[in-house]
Amino acid sequence: MSILTYSCRQHGVEKPLVWLHGQITTPPLGTKARIEMGYNLRLLQQGAMLGMPCARPVRTTGRGCYELRARDAGVNWRLMYRVADDAIVILGVFAKTSRATAERIVDICRRRLALYDAAAKG
Repeated sequence: MSILTYSCRQHGVEKPLVWLHGQITTPPLGTKARIEMGYNLRLLQQGAMLGMPCARPVRTTGRGCYELRARDAGVNWRLMYRVADDAIVILGVFAKTSRATAERIVDICRRRLALYDAAAKG
């Protein structure tokens, strides 16, 4: 993959981050995880499409939803997001404690996304 894949922008304009919930601060995230998440969010704003191991699709949450992945001090951190036409929508930040994402977290992210979509239409 060429460097152009990671540095492309839509018409020279970066997408804003829309935080519906959560933040990437130290604490609770360690410095390494916070920096890694911030760097990857910046790439997303510039139009990059991230894949494993940085991000993976989460189809159970909704179309266009992904989770950023970071590991720091023995904790697996996740940031759930959707790439919308006009923004990168942050649905939540959480520590992942099991192999599968907890259904409770998926439900919360779905509800936040539904509220965001309803507000965008109305």
